[in-house]
Amino acid sequence: MSNIPPVTSPVITPSAPGHAEGVSNDEFRAAMSRLASGVVLVTAQEPPLDPDDPRAPAGEDVGMTATAFVSVSLDPPLVLISLREGSRMDDLLAEQPLWAVSVLSESQRHIAGRFAMKGRVSDRLLFQDLGYVRGGHTGAPLVDGALATLECRTEQRVPAGDHTLVIGRVLAARTPSADAGPLTYFRGRYRHLG
Repeated sequence: MSNIPPVTSPVITPSAPGHAEGVSNDEFRAAMSRLASGVVLVTAQEPPLDPDDPRAPAGEDVGMTATAFVSVSLDPPLVLISLREGSRMDDLLAEQPLWAVSVLSESQRHIAGRFAMKGRVSDRLLFQDLGYVRGGHTGAPLVDGALATLECRTEQRVPAGDHTLVIGRVLAARTPSADAGPLTYFRGRYRHLG
């Protein structure tokens, strides 16, 4: 007889139903809130309601605040934005490949908050008193006073859990406002470096 105890497999108990990996939504959200990120405004223009009729009304501008935006590649220049599956922007970019990003400055917290509201008013009202120019490549709004603006064309859409990762080729990049600091998002709040 041996004095060696039998080998048993450890019992893994998930901390929340539906997450066999052992992490709950709240634990994951709390951990990721410790990652500071930049804040951008993603914009696109809906196509006209009837593209064959030059008198048909143009589509509305659409915008959303995002913190999941990263550079992917230098050659070719690619960026990635993560969109909640089924959101208005996700649906729009599934049919409209042209979009833009304005990297918000620390003085543009109000813009970030405006376009991040849940149950918000129409996009037309959100853009109404906002200073912007239209991108020459995309027609999408580029916010006045942004630290940088990028115009993009979708290269690839990748389903990822409850989000869609949209990889875009950068068609134009500008840095119109180099003096201000960036707006960041950390622990569930907009902040500035300082």
